[in-house]
Amino acid sequence: MRVIPVPTSLDYRTIDRLIEAAVDLADSKVLFDAHRLRWIDPVGMIGLLSVGKVLADRSGFLPSLKLPEGGELLSYLARMGFGEAAREVFDGGVPILRRTGGSSDVMLELTPVQQNQDVHEVVERVHDRAGAILSRTLRYPPAAVVQFSVILSEVCQNILEHAEAPGWVAAQTYFWKKRLGREVLVIGVGDVGRGFRGSLEGEYSGRFADRWGDATALEAAFIHGLTRFPDQGRGQGIQQIRKQVRRWDGAISIRSGTAQIADVPDWEDLPPLEDGLVPFPGAQITIILPARLEEEVE
Repeated sequence: MRVIPVPTSLDYRTIDRLIEAAVDLADSKVLFDAHRLRWIDPVGMIGLLSVGKVLADRSGFLPSLKLPEGGELLSYLARMGFGEAAREVFDGGVPILRRTGGSSDVMLELTPVQQNQDVHEVVERVHDRAGAILSRTLRYPPAAVVQFSVILSEVCQNILEHAEAPGWVAAQTYFWKKRLGREVLVIGVGDVGRGFRGSLEGEYSGRFADRWGDATALEAAFIHGLTRFPDQGRGQGIQQIRKQVRRWDGAISIRSGTAQIADVPDWEDLPPLEDGLVPFPGAQITIILPARLEEEVE
């Protein structure tokens, strides 16, 4: 059995370290050793599930996952619904993490996006919970909240429509004392499907010729709003989310295939475009939205 150490902090900045360590281990049983894990955000949770799912599909063996034996992190994973999702990806060694508490204005629990018959329920849940967090916790205006929730719901629905593979969505608010001095909402959406290149290839690969690749496909969708739909105005959720996130001084990044693209404000230092990354299927989306300041609310 091959052992993959999970970083002690697993979030949108460190998830690539896990991908790099695991992506080539497709011919053996794997143990993800996360017993030293101290911090994980929604992007880290979805990334861990995605890497586990990819290895399981490639090797035919469900990987194992060793979590901390107790403490606040295990309780947090339980509240986020990680246990239910993990038991679909990892073998029976995952501790029983029973979901606790009811609805919250600070989190959207880990929600699978897997079956067509469930998509309406998932979209409605994402719409309602994201709207509640944005309006009550981050103090965003009602009109903007509705617009963003609708677009985010479309992105989740796209997992089923074009990814053709399982996916997840989750969100959580945190207080970033050192970096911003205010609350932020971290949203993760991910799948292990065709990715942006695979989704757009049939329509646009000929237009870009030798330039066609993962980075070009991300630029086409993220910046230029190109979509697999022939109808103008359909499928432009990613470009619209980017514009809305920019208006709110937020950050958004998308990793797909061997590339990652980002649109970030001054307080974040993610590079605008990376290519030549370790290949990984599907698309992993990170959105970070800061709370409105008092003067902005007034």
